[in-house]
Amino acid sequence: MSLSAQRLLSLITSVLLALVGLFLFLGGAYLLFLGGSWFYVLVGGVMLASAATGLRKPLLGLRLFAGLLIVTTLWSLFEVGFDIWGLEVRLLTLVGIGCWMLLPWVWRTGRTWLEDKREILASIAVAVVVLVASCFGSYSINGTVPADRMAAAGAPDATGDSVPVGDWNFYGRTAGGDRYSPLAQINTNNVGHLKRAWMTRTGDVQLAGEGAVAGPDQGHEFNLEVTPIKVDDTLYMCTPHNWVVAMDAATGKVKWTFDPHPDKKDMAANVYLSCRGVSVYKAPEAEGRTACKTRILSPVADVRLVALDAETGKPCEDFGEHGYISLRQYLGHVPAGFHFVTSPPLVVKDRVVLGGWIFDNQANFEPSGAVRAFDPITGELVWAWDAGHNPENWKPKPDEELTRDTPNAWGVYTADPDLGLLYIPTGNSPPDNWGGSRRPFDDATSSATIALDIETGERRWTYQTVHHDLWDMDIPSGPSMVDLPGPNGENIPALVQGTKRGEFFVLDRRTGKPVPGYPVEERKVPTAGVASDDHVSPTQPYPAAMPSLTPPDLKENDMWGATLLDQMICRIQFRQSAYDGQFTPPHVGKTTIVYPAFYGVVDWQGATVDPQRKLLIANASYLPFRIRLEHRQGLEKAGMLAKWDGKGEEPAAKGDALSVSPDYGTPYIAYTSPWLNPLQIPCKGPIWGTLTAIDLVTKKIVWQHPVGTTRDTGPFRTHNNIPLPTGMYNIGGSIVTKGGVVFMGATADDYLRAFDLATGKVIWSDRLPAGGQATPMSYEMGGKQYVLIAAGGHGGLGTRSGDYIIAYTIDGTQGTTAH
Repeated sequence: MSLSAQRLLSLITSVLLALVGLFLFLGGAYLLFLGGSWFYVLVGGVMLASAATGLRKPLLGLRLFAGLLIVTTLWSLFEVGFDIWGLEVRLLTLVGIGCWMLLPWVWRTGRTWLEDKREILASIAVAVVVLVASCFGSYSINGTVPADRMAAAGAPDATGDSVPVGDWNFYGRTAGGDRYSPLAQINTNNVGHLKRAWMTRTGDVQLAGEGAVAGPDQGHEFNLEVTPIKVDDTLYMCTPHNWVVAMDAATGKVKWTFDPHPDKKDMAANVYLSCRGVSVYKAPEAEGRTACKTRILSPVADVRLVALDAETGKPCEDFGEHGYISLRQYLGHVPAGFHFVTSPPLVVKDRVVLGGWIFDNQANFEPSGAVRAFDPITGELVWAWDAGHNPENWKPKPDEELTRDTPNAWGVYTADPDLGLLYIPTGNSPPDNWGGSRRPFDDATSSATIALDIETGERRWTYQTVHHDLWDMDIPSGPSMVDLPGPNGENIPALVQGTKRGEFFVLDRRTGKPVPGYPVEERKVPTAGVASDDHVSPTQPYPAAMPSLTPPDLKENDMWGATLLDQMICRIQFRQSAYDGQFTPPHVGKTTIVYPAFYGVVDWQGATVDPQRKLLIANASYLPFRIRLEHRQGLEKAGMLAKWDGKGEEPAAKGDALSVSPDYGTPYIAYTSPWLNPLQIPCKGPIWGTLTAIDLVTKKIVWQHPVGTTRDTGPFRTHNNIPLPTGMYNIGGSIVTKGGVVFMGATADDYLRAFDLATGKVIWSDRLPAGGQATPMSYEMGGKQYVLIAAGGHGGLGTRSGDYIIAYTIDGTQGTTAH
């Protein structure tokens, strides 16, 4: 290279180094002013000095930078130890710059290359050695389920399982919601031979304008979250646009498809396009009944429920009006998009029970969150559970309205048919982040597990997991049933309720009280900064004996990014925000960090329970969110926010479920978002996703491992990345089998994985054609055990979209359908 070219390259190096140094110096000075780390202003200053001296005194410039890299390595070890993810964000930026400086045309003195570059080469070598050494660290809790516990897998399940062994009749297989399959043909010895037996496409695909919710009126989440049910020789499922599909369980051949043609206005207004499942009801024998002996019940996005003949896919004429009932009845005015059902109704003891999703954070006069039970034959309302009515369980007249704005229960319900109890997981009275207008009965029933009498709807007991919830910590999924040994050797009928917080409450399902040996403590939580016209509970409940998946409180040195530069931005944002740990109240006019956040440590997928081996399996995600309350009056006066009193449709410039929450009827609006830096990279570093096994008897974590990689999650929501084993965000649940295998999709890297239940190690995986953000299921057909998952992606998670239903068997061979 010519001398002039070398000088130009050296000049470019100095200029770029100076720009990076200036950014770090100024940002570091501001961070220091906020009470943060001194390190970034030091780095910036040294980089500026190195840039200034590099042209005239290149050896000095190189030595300054080499010294900076050594100091940075020592500082990094001091802050995070041998944590590869903490070290790489601190070191790779400077290592990359150092490698550039090793080029033979940059900052030369006329001596040999080695004489010029010796110090910088040595400092890079030290940093690389530290990085390599940190790769040998483990983020796992390694352990093994004892052999005698692994062998304990043969008794009926905790709810007196009446589901045929080869079937999967409920979302969680049984009404008890354990997601345990008593099939053992697929086991840890042969799961490596698992292959696709068939793959069927439903035909319901993402349309233009559907995808991720990016902002007000900028699209709708298209999510294939369905877990099919299997009844006799047929699989039944629903799609994001609410088609109902029946498939041959052995071959995947579509038997029939029913499109309920939801009202386009409602579909366009719904911010979530998803349907997690359908339900089945086998009608008692009746003279003259020739159709709808077995009926499939499925929600429709325009606030209806449809009953279909399982054989033909035609509506059951005796159900409601020609097969449909309107769920708008008794709700008063329901603006488009303000109420819809995403979870399958629970069908048990001749009742079809369901609640629904109420549009989060839009107003404090939204439709009722009441839970209703219908007759599965006629569609007639049997009872409504309405927390604001006296009595709570009642049957309103056609012109009567259920109490508006009560806590709703949108997740999957579970039940103990033997006890005659239904367990509903409740949310908040809207809006989520300001509770100044909540009524006593709202606060008494929100974020709780509530037991109702299945036949009458009478409340039997309530257990609240968050008091006066200001963080949207609603319970996203019903509890799972399990019998546990009591202190005197007796069996205690228990349930395990997981939460978005990552806590697990173990309750006597008869009484709602903590099971002996599983105490719950009230612990003090932050109270400063709550809005002046609201209040906050000084304590919150914590299971004292059960392991928790709740992450530690954030610290400044937890901040992360792709480079030292965006990491510094995250540290500045951390110092600028209100944050005193979990349960920091949302502040007015100041950004508040919410962590754990309302997308959950454990979200709508809930947890899986092996009722025989007494193990709980839970996949968790870790992503902080930020929220800021602002006074609405000024925004309305400036014309930035339209006024609305609940009459008619919501104004066109409405908020969505995430970014802008108009909270009509309250003094505030809320701005909410996942905490990502300007590169759209999380400000909280790995590990982002885990899979954990908890022993429900010893109350200890048996094993825990990161789950998922960054393969399909790059900067700016791209789908290409190096598959780093960071653990990955996940949406969707797991199942466990008698064969000792755990199956889970869920992760944002589009794989279905099988794990050894004894150790948690991955023992098989298959690359899916789209995101597998659904809970798998397993069934038997023609002597073959199948494992099935829906792969259709998730708009919010940003995974690849599709319409695939994929079934696996050993060696990919199919069973036969009996005729």
